[in-house]
Amino acid sequence: MSRADRHIAGMLGQIARRQDVVHIAPQGSRAKAAALAYAAEQYGYTYGAAYRTGYKNSLVQVLMYRDPRPEARVREAATLTAHPQAGNGGTVPGLRPGSLKPLTGSAGAVAVLNDLITFDVMALYVADRRQTVMGYLACVALTALLLVDKSPAEALASGGALALLLTAALRTGSIRRARCAQRLTHAGFFAVRDEQGRQRFLRPGQQLPGHANPFAS
Repeated sequence: MSRADRHIAGMLGQIARRQDVVHIAPQGSRAKAAALAYAAEQYGYTYGAAYRTGYKNSLVQVLMYRDPRPEARVREAATLTAHPQAGNGGTVPGLRPGSLKPLTGSAGAVAVLNDLITFDVMALYVADRRQTVMGYLACVALTALLLVDKSPAEALASGGALALLLTAALRTGSIRRARCAQRLTHAGFFAVRDEQGRQRFLRPGQQLPGHANPFAS
């Protein structure tokens, strides 16, 4: 069994148990997580949230919530009929056989999910004012420490280089996240703030996830 097949089988195993929340954490790119999320949607789930986890935050964890709406149950029933052997070597809705790459007809929807995942994941790398101040204070502290063993010119150069890298990383993250937000807005999503004050994007009619229901208040 290939790695893609294992990820698919693991996800479908959770769905078969009718779990309220399905956890997706494939090794690799966010695009793979988005492809799995699309497949989960065909079984009556909807995107909830994404964040980084694992050793050195190397894994993207996506939470898919069971959609309680009647149309989700119709979608689930149609998928079960059309793909009876999914997870056992059969076709998987929206995915190429044996891979986590979307079919042409599902590529657009997968791209939207990729933007949702990217926007949420990059919240870790878009610092607020306090985080920014702490980052630059760390640059100052490094410069001070280097002054003990190095010349002032070398210490200032090292501290300045770190500050430039920090600035570039913050700027790049902000620009990339803003582009995701723009595409999501154009796709019909709307921005909200969660209980921690973080910006999120939801589909029309959707609310922030409750314990196990993304449409519950």
